[in-house]
Amino acid sequence: MENVKVLDSATTARILDYRALVDALEIASRELDQGRIHVPVRVSLPLGRDGQFLTMPASAKDIAIHKLVSVNFDNLQKGFPTIFSLVTVCDGETGEPQFILDGQTLTGRRTAALSMLGVRLLHPAKPQTFAIVGTGVQARYHAQAIMALYPEARVYVKGIDPASEIAFRDTLKLDGIDVSPTEGKIPEEVDTVITVTTSRKPVYDEEARADRLVIGAGSSTPDAAELAPRTVRGSLVFVDNLAGTRAEAGDLLQADVDWAKVTSLGSVDATRIPKGTPILMKAVGCGAWDLAACRVARDALSSR
Repeated sequence: MENVKVLDSATTARILDYRALVDALEIASRELDQGRIHVPVRVSLPLGRDGQFLTMPASAKDIAIHKLVSVNFDNLQKGFPTIFSLVTVCDGETGEPQFILDGQTLTGRRTAALSMLGVRLLHPAKPQTFAIVGTGVQARYHAQAIMALYPEARVYVKGIDPASEIAFRDTLKLDGIDVSPTEGKIPEEVDTVITVTTSRKPVYDEEARADRLVIGAGSSTPDAAELAPRTVRGSLVFVDNLAGTRAEAGDLLQADVDWAKVTSLGSVDATRIPKGTPILMKAVGCGAWDLAACRVARDALSSR
C-alpha cells in the first residue's frame, strides 16, 4: 500500500485528455450494455445535518474502481469545499490498489466528455455553435471540452442573468477560452444546447428542433428537471444508462417518457436514427464512466 500514488487535481486533469476520454467512454458504453462492466446504483448515506455520503463502485475484467463523494453545504460556513471526492483504482483481477485520482476533477472531465460522446454519436451534422446553460464548475469543464474537440465552434453561455454570463466569460478567458453571453435568449443558429444545472424547474423550454441537439447533463434527481416536458416529448430520447435515468432523471420522469422508446448510448446505431428527427440526450452519470476515465489515466501513467 505504501506504493499507491495519490494524484492531485492538476495531475489528474493532465492525464485525462478529452479525446481519449470520449473514445474510452464509447467503448465503456457498449461494455455496460453488454454486461461486461458491473455497476450498482449509487448508494447514498446521510452526512452531517443535510449532507450526503455517496459511494460509486464499478468493475470490469481489467480494472476495478471506487469513487467516494461527500456533499455538505454546511461546509461553506466552515471555509471548506462543498464536495470532496476521490477515486481508488485497482487491478481488475487481483484487486490490488494502484493509484488514487482527484474525484472532482475526474468527474468534471468525464461528464463533459460524455456530453461530447453524445455529440459524436447523435449530432445530425458537424456542430458549429454551442450554447451552455449554466455558469458553474461543470459549465467550465464543458467549455474546455468543446474547445478541445471543436476548436472552430462558437460557444455561448446562458446564466441566470447577464452578470453571471459576463463573470463566467471573464473566468474562461483565464483559460484562453472565449465564449459569448446570450443576454437572456439562446440564438437561433445554435445547433447544440447543453444544460449543466441542478435546477428543479426547466432552464430550457423550447419546441424540439431537428437541427438542434439538446443534452441535459446537470440534474440527477427525480425532483429536478432542466428540460421542459414539451422538449422531451417532441424528441427521440437517448440516455447515458437506462437504470440510472429511470431512477434519477427528473426531466424524463416528469415528462412521463415512454421508456420503451428510449435508447442507451451503448446501443446507438447511427444508421437507424430517422433523419429530420429532433434528438435529446439525458445523462445522470454512473460508475461505468468513472471506470472509463480511470482506464485513460492508467494508460497515460503506464506510457510515462
